[in-house]
Amino acid sequence: MILIGLGANLPSLSGAAPVETLEAALVWLRSPDIAVKGVSPWFEAEPVPVSAQPWFVNGVAELESGLDPLKLLTRLHDCEKHFGRRRAKKNEARIIDLDLLAYHDLILTENSEGLILPHPRMHLRKFVLLPLRVYAPAWRHPVFQLTADRLLAKCPDSSMVQPLQSAAGSV
Repeated sequence: MILIGLGANLPSLSGAAPVETLEAALVWLRSPDIAVKGVSPWFEAEPVPVSAQPWFVNGVAELESGLDPLKLLTRLHDCEKHFGRRRAKKNEARIIDLDLLAYHDLILTENSEGLILPHPRMHLRKFVLLPLRVYAPAWRHPVFQLTADRLLAKCPDSSMVQPLQSAAGSV
């Protein structure tokens, strides 16, 4: 299972709401070498670390792809650029954020491109684990061999994360 995390807390350059941008990004990613297999419900989450910026919309999606992890990550970054993401500083508000969370059961320590799999902080983030628990309750973290539910029970993140009132992802 290939899993990506999606997040946004600013309107797009065209003024689209964060959830609309994330759904448009999933459409943009679809290509002969990437299929979107499913999407979790959307959640709203306070910024981590806590700040005065707007709350985020977050979710996870399952992809199917023959691209290797690095090429897939490059495609995710291309998508972010397409929707107007500019990387200036850590933990800033953003139009879109796409993270490669897991690539099947691959465990990859940092390579020359900085890619680590599974994502090194996913087990510490409620805004990842809550949507993942809903979408793929049987999925197990390749390193810890724990489900999202079990990871949530151990998660030190005390931030507020709740289902978005507009319900499940529609893409």
